[in-house]
Amino acid sequence: MTTKPKHLVWIVTGLLLSLFIAAMDQTVVSTSLGTIIADLGGMDQYVWVTIAYLLTELALMPIYGKLSDMYGRKLFFVFGIGMFLAGSVLCGIATNISELIFFRALQGIGGGALIPIAYTMIYSIIPLEKRGSIGGLFGAAFGLASIFGPLIGSYITEYLSWHWVFYINVIPGIVSLALILMFYHESYVRIKQKIDFLGAFTLIASIVSGILALELGGSKYPWNSGAIISLFFVCGVLLCTFLFVETKATDPIIPLKLFTNRLFATSCGLAFLYGSAYVVFVFYIPMFVQGVLGHAATNSGLILTPLLVSSILGSMSGSFSIKNITGYRNTMLFSAIILVIGIILSRMLSVNTTQLEVTMLMIVIGIAVGFSFSVPTIGVNQSVEMSNRGTANATLDFLRSAGMLIGVAVYGSMQENMFTNKIREISGSRNEGHFKGIDLNAMLTPETRAQIPHDILNPLSGALSYSLSHMFMWILVPSVVIMAAAILMPNEKMLVGKHVKSDGATNHFD
Repeated sequence: MTTKPKHLVWIVTGLLLSLFIAAMDQTVVSTSLGTIIADLGGMDQYVWVTIAYLLTELALMPIYGKLSDMYGRKLFFVFGIGMFLAGSVLCGIATNISELIFFRALQGIGGGALIPIAYTMIYSIIPLEKRGSIGGLFGAAFGLASIFGPLIGSYITEYLSWHWVFYINVIPGIVSLALILMFYHESYVRIKQKIDFLGAFTLIASIVSGILALELGGSKYPWNSGAIISLFFVCGVLLCTFLFVETKATDPIIPLKLFTNRLFATSCGLAFLYGSAYVVFVFYIPMFVQGVLGHAATNSGLILTPLLVSSILGSMSGSFSIKNITGYRNTMLFSAIILVIGIILSRMLSVNTTQLEVTMLMIVIGIAVGFSFSVPTIGVNQSVEMSNRGTANATLDFLRSAGMLIGVAVYGSMQENMFTNKIREISGSRNEGHFKGIDLNAMLTPETRAQIPHDILNPLSGALSYSLSHMFMWILVPSVVIMAAAILMPNEKMLVGKHVKSDGATNHFD
């Protein structure tokens, strides 16, 4: 393979831009969501703005991975970024919460292609000995997106309009698309395969059933109601059906045989578990800052910055460690221990919490999670052949997004139920109707918050603080599993070599 360095730089730039806007999207929206909800209403649908995006992204990730292995990466990357940009524009013009949720789902259809295919494209053209630095660079792109996302989102929301947090994707997205169209040329030996539609359907349907059960349980229906039990039962049956179908399919959407490789299996497991923990902090710390401490959207963006800056350090340290210091196991076990410390510290969050205390918490969590941005990705690409890398990367990102989706759904449901029960408990100790007519959405912006009487605002803030701090403590559960998964990882270092097997795929640059 002959590569013109200047063209390689443009390709890497284009792929980094696509990763940047895909990664930035969640943090931009999370810091703006309080203002969005205050404008459009629907605090009870708070989590669905995120769930809608993650659900469609998650459902299509493995399909994009399989299709890109069959027909080449470029076609589906171009389609993905086009859909992502179209969805971004539509989100910007949404006039109510239902429209926004629907358009976020459309945006997720494109987002499902961007991250896994971008990783596959870059790892197919970069030699083995440079993958550590590239892995750190791509991890840093996530970190930078995480840093600038909250800052950009909060400032745009406060000084322009929340609509622009979606429009800002357009220019970098178009630049990324143009660079890939001009400089990335792919000569691909197409492999004739069957698409596992039955596997895709059972997988998507099982996820939807589970998410609906988690979201409706305890709020719309009691947990022991026939509707919720039926949804969980359907979820379990469909998941078992999916696993059975995958063992029989000629070309399964997620090849279970890949999980016989310990490095691959543990890397995917860690991506899932870290995703479920990380997204909860990114999603709910802004709610704590705005709803409990009473700060503006700008402050909620700034308060996330330590989390996201430290995640860059963690990402780059992780890739450096597995190449130069120790192996996968010790590196991720170190990260898991730091995560547990951070979660224990989250118990201190209250109405009296200072900004310094929140900053320290964000730094600890960010360092821990940053390792999961680079190390599992490098591990997955080290453990499979080139011909399976599209599917492998899609599986990794699928499981990471699944963790995020399930994390938002589980912990969101938990927080909502604890908050509601706390409000009922407070109401029961006061005159009936004391909280009647209070719009809870008003807690999330300083202007509307100022209109709530103090004798009502203070107990509401306390209830929200209680629900959030107790919810964060429950992240100890996946954290313990993370430690177990890290122990099961092989302790080999990152492989370094001079050549990359092409397995029928040749990428060249003109």
